[in-house]
Amino acid sequence: MIIELKSNLNGRKIDELLSRFHACGVEAKHVIYRGCSFFVTSHKNILSQDLLSNPIFGKVFDQTTEYQLCTRLFRPENTVIKLSDDVVFGEKKTVMMAGPCAVESEEMALSTAEFLRSEFGTRVFRAGAFKPRTSPYTFQGLEDRGLRILERVKSEFDMFVITEVKDSSHLKDVADVADIIQIGTKAMYNFVLLEMCGAIDRPILLKRGFMATIKEFLQAADFIISNGNPNVILCERGIRTFENQTRFSLDVCGASLIQRTSHLPLVLDPSHAVGVADLVPDITRVAAALGADGLLVEVHPDPANAKSDKEQALSFDIFRKMMPSLKKVCTAVDRELV
Repeated sequence: MIIELKSNLNGRKIDELLSRFHACGVEAKHVIYRGCSFFVTSHKNILSQDLLSNPIFGKVFDQTTEYQLCTRLFRPENTVIKLSDDVVFGEKKTVMMAGPCAVESEEMALSTAEFLRSEFGTRVFRAGAFKPRTSPYTFQGLEDRGLRILERVKSEFDMFVITEVKDSSHLKDVADVADIIQIGTKAMYNFVLLEMCGAIDRPILLKRGFMATIKEFLQAADFIISNGNPNVILCERGIRTFENQTRFSLDVCGASLIQRTSHLPLVLDPSHAVGVADLVPDITRVAAALGADGLLVEVHPDPANAKSDKEQALSFDIFRKMMPSLKKVCTAVDRELV
């Protein structure tokens, strides 16, 4: 349930009203969403009409799900996140976000950015400076040096950058460079990080945990929104199933459901979902046919020697061959590939 407040109240009055809620056995949170004030609760007991008749309360969004602010019941229209006139999430565009899994060196990052920008006009460069790898014995990213390289990509090629934050210790450093901050699948349950991202003035791309239900995924989005940042982009990147011949299984059923349930933009990550470079173009076209607001695709100048996720990285040649058919798929579903 979401209850609109007709006017801004001071902290003392809000605390008094929340105390009245608690007296009814209802836990609620005060939320500012796009300049408006709300009380939000997932409590399934309907509050008394006597309480709701208070003239300070406006519209009541009576929904009983454990995620609230990200739903179309609350906001029917799409959330639109605009980086520039041509890079927009939530409208009739599919934004290509391409680049290597990790920033490995300045030469590698700049050569990849030059290829993407000069041949395809790609506006969003994806690469990780901080890498939350499962094994402690693998490449963990260049960290601060990687961020400096991403700054060069931005300035030299007029590209936006999406890069990952793995915990709260370097959130500010990443936010100073990134145009979109990515929360990876392993950090989806880091609730302290989610809350802190709610206070950051940057779009947040939230990846679904690879063992998370749709409910848990949307609850994580609400953590960010309820702490002050409405600019959340959801990302379906594949979930773990019993199948082991692909890295994960892209949940296109779940993605379609999320598009109808949530007003937030939805991006799909075919690279992580399938984990096999030869299959990535096919899965990318599937993702585009679903009407995705964006695509995350890994591209590397020398995939065989990539330091991270080399099995799924596309060579320049394969990426080049994929793009014409991908544009046709986007056009067929009334979208523009940018």
